[in-house]
Amino acid sequence: MSGSTSGLVLIDKPQSWTSHDAVARTRRLAGTRKVGHAGTLDPMATGLLILGINSSTRLLTFVVGLDKEYFATIRLGSATTTDDAEGEEVTRASAETVAALAPEAVAAGIAALTGAISQQPSAVSAIKVDGVRAYARVRAGEAVDLPSRPVTVSAFELVGSTPVDGFLDLTVRVECSSGTYVRALARDLGAGLGVGGHLTSLRRTRIGPFRIEEACPLDQLDVASALIGPAAAATRILGRLDLTEQQAIDLGHGKRIDVDAGQNLSQAGPVAAIAPDGRLIGLVEFRGTQAKSLINFPPDETPDEAPDEAPDAAAAGAVDGDA
Repeated sequence: MSGSTSGLVLIDKPQSWTSHDAVARTRRLAGTRKVGHAGTLDPMATGLLILGINSSTRLLTFVVGLDKEYFATIRLGSATTTDDAEGEEVTRASAETVAALAPEAVAAGIAALTGAISQQPSAVSAIKVDGVRAYARVRAGEAVDLPSRPVTVSAFELVGSTPVDGFLDLTVRVECSSGTYVRALARDLGAGLGVGGHLTSLRRTRIGPFRIEEACPLDQLDVASALIGPAAAATRILGRLDLTEQQAIDLGHGKRIDVDAGQNLSQAGPVAAIAPDGRLIGLVEFRGTQAKSLINFPPDETPDEAPDEAPDAAAAGAVDGDA
């Protein structure tokens, strides 16, 4: 594949691979170092990871903040240092206590963690504390107490429950805002029920408009065939403004353009500006009846070509899923 090709690639990340591993493999396959990702997944987690190639790394900023969907397994009856199965167990409830959990109590606990909530992120996370990631401080033996922050859990549904060796495993579906820690939901649900809880599996199935069904397993990835071109990707994320030839030229030169009254001029945030030939000219925002360029894509770029420097997209993401 040409190193100048640009676009987004949807990966189905396997367990035990880090998001950095996925980026490194894609760099080799794509023939370019200009690859970034939007929102990491823990090695334990599987599922949807969105990568940007070349100039389309500029779009990752707008992917990071999209809402996400996960399917997860929460084990009630045991709490760990990391709020997931990779940590050391710190508390365990008796099998009798776990068996006595009423379905109504579990449902009430889930309901209490649904909607607009305040959540304390897991200490073992990628959040930076004075420039150092929290997980690095924890591994160095420091006590890390991260402040709570507002998140939105728009759906927290119990799909099924299974008693396992004195524990109760819950299969759940979660839809949540960016920055939500599914591990923390498991921890808080178990704490609220008085038995402890942690995450034993996590699979991300959606990021904004992108679904896992569109993703390619990492070991089968062919970047050229998997690529979503910059115009198509930006349109799905941000919406679309169709340009005339002259408007495309003017925007490419940094000029403001007049916008037809039929466009939705009230849309907040950027919109993808698309030339008549299907090329992504850039991202614009509306100012009254005009559109102003926020980010331009290279003027010599074809719908799937554009060299550019990749930003540190990995640093912009949240971990876990962390939504």
